[in-house]
Amino acid sequence: MSSTNTSNRPTRAWLDTAIVGGLVAAVIAGLFVLASATSWAEIWHQIQKLSLPSIAALLLLSIANYGMRALRWHLFTQRLGLPTGLMANTRHYFGGFAMSVTPGRVGELIRMRWLARETGWSMERTAPLALVDRAADLGAMALILGLSLLLSAGGIAFALPFAGIALSIAILATQPRLLSFLVTALYRITGAFPRLMGRVRQAARSLRLFMSPKMLTLAGGLSMLGWLAEGYAFYLLLDWMGAPLPFWMAVAIFTFSTLAGGLTGAPGGLGGAEAAMVALLSLEGVPLEVSIPATAIIRLTTLWFAIAIGLAAFPIAEKHARRT
Repeated sequence: MSSTNTSNRPTRAWLDTAIVGGLVAAVIAGLFVLASATSWAEIWHQIQKLSLPSIAALLLLSIANYGMRALRWHLFTQRLGLPTGLMANTRHYFGGFAMSVTPGRVGELIRMRWLARETGWSMERTAPLALVDRAADLGAMALILGLSLLLSAGGIAFALPFAGIALSIAILATQPRLLSFLVTALYRITGAFPRLMGRVRQAARSLRLFMSPKMLTLAGGLSMLGWLAEGYAFYLLLDWMGAPLPFWMAVAIFTFSTLAGGLTGAPGGLGGAEAAMVALLSLEGVPLEVSIPATAIIRLTTLWFAIAIGLAAFPIAEKHARRT
């Protein structure tokens, strides 16, 4: 059994790499086709408006987002009772970014493996961390989107129901009784994987630990501050490129596009996020010679910058996990 799993790993890794590579190529091709409809010289002119301090500011705002979410992860681990410190939890969280472009971001579960090696805790005991972390991001972005749509006077009010759906998913995904009931019902219907179903039900029950008002307030506050930092970066970027939008409209476009890309299940939201961003900017009157480079730059300084940090932290996390 183990030899078969080992032999399948190179094939699986190759397949994941091919999927990500294909999506990246498709995104680049799509942006290239759109750019061909305008002037390359004008696009380059817009890019040249950005100085090194401007790029540094965008990256610092992204770091603020990652730092807030890493601190939230630390709070979650402490609430669960894991014997890990802030440095170890930050190392795990940042290292997981290296796997952000795996299908469905399942590669980020590598954090559970590092925790298992360093603490001896089984995957089912730490599984609630992955669920509550993802739900915290989804819930915060849904709230930001709803707030920004209410405070802006733009033409993308159609996104408000989308915010409600995202928030509902985040809430439902962290309800211990509901998840336990669904797992039990699924097992009774199928009768399959009894041991796995039992572990999932046990993990679902552990979510109760994160439902205290204090924890929800702290985690929600960190999540919203983190994602607002990247929304502010997008607002600054558009202003610097000569196509300013009201703050809350810029935040709404960034948040909706990120959510739309993520909910497609594509690695890193590739394709969906970029298409939504260009389309929404066009609806607000931003010309393609600005919307295309702005979309490319904000994705480079958010998603791909996170992956770069993850690639730097990954071998460090692996080394510590092996040593333990």
